[in-house]
Amino acid sequence: MAHPEIRLRRVYDPPGSGDGYRVLADRLWPRGMARERAELDEWAKDLAPSNELRHWLHEAPDTRESEFARRYRAELDTEGAREHLAALRGHPVLTLLTANKDPRARHTAVLAELLGEPPATR
Repeated sequence: MAHPEIRLRRVYDPPGSGDGYRVLADRLWPRGMARERAELDEWAKDLAPSNELRHWLHEAPDTRESEFARRYRAELDTEGAREHLAALRGHPVLTLLTANKDPRARHTAVLAELLGEPPATR
């Protein structure tokens, strides 16, 4: 199976005509964003970092980036997350949305990497 073309965008940006399947990958709903305006296909709260991991990262974001990626990958190493990632890989174009100021930072970048990798066999 081919991997999807993955785009990373802010949820606050207007939807693009080539966005394909639009997935909000944040645990919390974006502040001030109406659900209709977001034009989502899916809100994947279960693929977002846990509250504990988010809080841990926010204590020292500049020094914990690589350890965050490792811990986040470990959180996503469950049967449910693997199945969800496999389902997302079925879309030819996938746009991961976040409220973060830099959509290429942190968890969406890790998700994009995982979605671009061949699925693990277990």
